[in-house]
Amino acid sequence: MNIYPSKISFFTAELSKINRKYNLISLLRLGGIALFLLSLYYYFQQNSFFYLLFSGLFLVIFIGLMRRHSQLQFQRKLNQSLLNINQDELDFLERKKIPFENGAEFTDFHHPYAYDLDIFGNNSLFQYLNRTATYIGKKTLADSLLQKSSNKQIQENQQAIKELTSKIEFRQEFLALAKVAEDNEPSYKSLLVWSRSNSEPLPKWTLFFSYISPVVFLMTFIAYLFTSDLIILKSLSYLFILNLIVLGKFLKRIQLEIAKSDDIDKIIGQYALLLEKIEKEHFSAPRLEELQQQLKLKKENASVHLKQLSELFSRNDTIANLITAVVFNGTFLFNFHVLKALLTWKKEHAAALEDWLTVIGEIEKLNSFANLAYNNPDYCFPVLNTDFKIDFTNLSHPLLNPKTRVGNDVVFYPQSFMILTGSNMSGKSTFLRSLGVNMVLAGAGSVVCATQAQVHPLPVLVSMRLSDSLSDSESYFFAEIKRLKQIMESLTAEVSFVLLDEILRGTNSDDKRNGTIEVVKKLIIKKAIGAIATHDIEVCLTTNEFPEILTNNCFEVEILNEELHFDYKLRKGICQNRSASFLMKKMEII
Repeated sequence: MNIYPSKISFFTAELSKINRKYNLISLLRLGGIALFLLSLYYYFQQNSFFYLLFSGLFLVIFIGLMRRHSQLQFQRKLNQSLLNINQDELDFLERKKIPFENGAEFTDFHHPYAYDLDIFGNNSLFQYLNRTATYIGKKTLADSLLQKSSNKQIQENQQAIKELTSKIEFRQEFLALAKVAEDNEPSYKSLLVWSRSNSEPLPKWTLFFSYISPVVFLMTFIAYLFTSDLIILKSLSYLFILNLIVLGKFLKRIQLEIAKSDDIDKIIGQYALLLEKIEKEHFSAPRLEELQQQLKLKKENASVHLKQLSELFSRNDTIANLITAVVFNGTFLFNFHVLKALLTWKKEHAAALEDWLTVIGEIEKLNSFANLAYNNPDYCFPVLNTDFKIDFTNLSHPLLNPKTRVGNDVVFYPQSFMILTGSNMSGKSTFLRSLGVNMVLAGAGSVVCATQAQVHPLPVLVSMRLSDSLSDSESYFFAEIKRLKQIMESLTAEVSFVLLDEILRGTNSDDKRNGTIEVVKKLIIKKAIGAIATHDIEVCLTTNEFPEILTNNCFEVEILNEELHFDYKLRKGICQNRSASFLMKKMEII
């Protein structure tokens, strides 16, 4: 895609401009503070108001340059993130690397399909899709791949993804802001724990004292300036100590109310910018408009409230600086007033905080699916139905190289279950995974790796690649039996899409064959839709008993010029050719 190289060139040039400005401001800032100190030095040397005026001017200039320096620093981070985002996309499309988090922490070996279909981990579907940078975004995307949405939710997601597909600037700027946030699971969870914790109201006498004490301190201080009376100065010191004593009674309370997380104020500030980005964007898809509406509270946008919270947490950080804490709290109980404001904010807004963060996660999830659609314009959105009809045209696996992958047409009606045969390496397992992964994508509202698709969204149940549960003292065979039991129990509750690959490998051939046939018959009784791959030709004969339900399909292998040739094309019927004996003879094993 030409869009990514052009964006890389653009952001490289922008970053160069920002760096030049950043370096210039750094020099001017250094010069500003030097001139301020020099003017102050001459003022004390010559006691000239002229130098005092200049020192004040240079101080104002220095403060202005500090603010500009901070703005440029943020712009630099944002542009660097945008540059990295486009470079990552280009590297990904050119198949140089997959530079995205793989979600390995969400792997669940007991899930009906997550491990079998490589949903998480290296070279997984999650890693292929993932364009999230916050913890809640990553978790929301993972959850969407682990459970099927309702038809209504799928249709709403499809509309939202279609709209976001064309909003590449919004998607990339949102992701860049999320990356700058450097959000993590501990910070997210600490913030939620803080918002859910019950905070006792402050004693009424302290509220009265917090207003009276600063006023009395200020009046006493002014009186001392005019009189230089030592008794007034002593009273001032007593009041200073009294303020610190009062604050000391609430020190633990203040520490409890700072969410126990480093840089939480900065992360909340970035959350606010993400919400502001959503609030300002124009959306027409109902799901996106609904998410936008969730960011309204008391006629104010959620971003405004979060900016206030960020500022309060930032102010409370002063308690960690001993000198600042003593001076500010001894004079006017600074941190106590911040604590009051923080408790008021929690009382009025905490109930909505988790919902606001959930909106961020939802947008990141939808952006990830939109990015998939944008990068693959040949993919399609499935047409949904409620008639248990499933068919794909030119179906393939999204992780395969688009230049070499082979697509297949597959239909699951009127026959609803397929017995699949073929030699090793012919493409059976890849085909089953293609079916499973695309059913998962369809159930989330995403595009699928096909040119046309009609889908009745169903739960997906898979037994393809179970690991020996050595820690549970389980063999592969027993783990597979447990999985088959899980599948049968799930089918009792609802019709599902089932994929089985060469089951019962841990037993003898007769037992395996007979067991497989009985499993197929049980699946028919439970009205399962899907496919089973097998090497046992006798299993294929079951279609003679249930021709209206079962169908035989295969992947063939040809021997051309003493070489095995696989075309990975799905054919009707039972596999006729064998490759094992030929391959062993060729490698002089037999």
